[in-house]
Amino acid sequence: MSSLPNQFISVSELDQLRAARDIVRHEAQTLLDLSKRLDSTFCMAVDKIVNCQGMVVVTGMGKAGLIGQKVTATFSSTGTRAMFLHPSEAIHGDLGCLSSHDIALALSNSGETEEIRRLIPSLQQAGVSIIAVTAKAGSTLGRAADPALELGSIREAGPLGLAPSATTTAMLALCDALALVVSQQRGFTRQQFALYHPGGSLGQQLTAVSEIMRQGRHVRIAPETATVREALVNRSPGARRTGAVMIVDADGRLCGFFTDSDLARLLGTRREHELDLPIAAVMTREPYTIAPAATISDAISVLSAHHISELPVVDAEGRPVGMIDITDLIDWK
Repeated sequence: MSSLPNQFISVSELDQLRAARDIVRHEAQTLLDLSKRLDSTFCMAVDKIVNCQGMVVVTGMGKAGLIGQKVTATFSSTGTRAMFLHPSEAIHGDLGCLSSHDIALALSNSGETEEIRRLIPSLQQAGVSIIAVTAKAGSTLGRAADPALELGSIREAGPLGLAPSATTTAMLALCDALALVVSQQRGFTRQQFALYHPGGSLGQQLTAVSEIMRQGRHVRIAPETATVREALVNRSPGARRTGAVMIVDADGRLCGFFTDSDLARLLGTRREHELDLPIAAVMTREPYTIAPAATISDAISVLSAHHISELPVVDAEGRPVGMIDITDLIDWK
């Protein structure tokens, strides 16, 4: 007889889980407390970055530097030109990348990090204004900055309360808020986000419908005066098979849709004689459509919500320019 899997948690595992949950709760509470302390100083920082004519140059040492590298990536991917400047490398030649149009976003919990303190006079001499993220606005970094975003006094998580944990979590959250609010103020769009994220599953979901839709000889378009038989027979040789026909009026605007399912219903109810009637008599009027600038994610949502397999793509005037078939999305994935 095979033994049953252990369904019980040992005392030592319970202790580990209790400690882990305490740490997560501690950091979560830190973020809640920080959110309540945000004030007009944060808005000053947002306005300063929105109006920046240069780059946001992020700098920090140690754990703050690691947070800075992530924040740099967040700024860059959400429409704000940014770069990370290592404070030690900066004073050994990398200061040459700066211009007076730039803004330095300096991260230091204590505000007294030696490498950051040494960097401040050089930033000021280069005419680079400083935004600080630090625990105390009265620190060396805080006094040099305008504005200084104050994290406040934060107790680190864990039994020792020594390793940077709650402070780095707070620093990351505050900088994320800064980057994303700046992006919102600039009117950054999903289409722009897709432009910066062409790879991976995220890039695929944000790809425009126009990039993968069937068009030209790969779609069927028929006038509303054509018979069902004529519309179905009219297919370019060698084109990918599609069972849907987009029906247009005299002005070329989409006025209906006819699919394999519609044909199956005619045959299943012994209405073969209607194959020689104008397709307008049996087509689906006012079908669901999508714009060519919409994303793949939008197309999937429409297909899924309405349980359909084909989706006409129309321009701003309602004229068909292509079609999305559910199989196209499977191939894309």
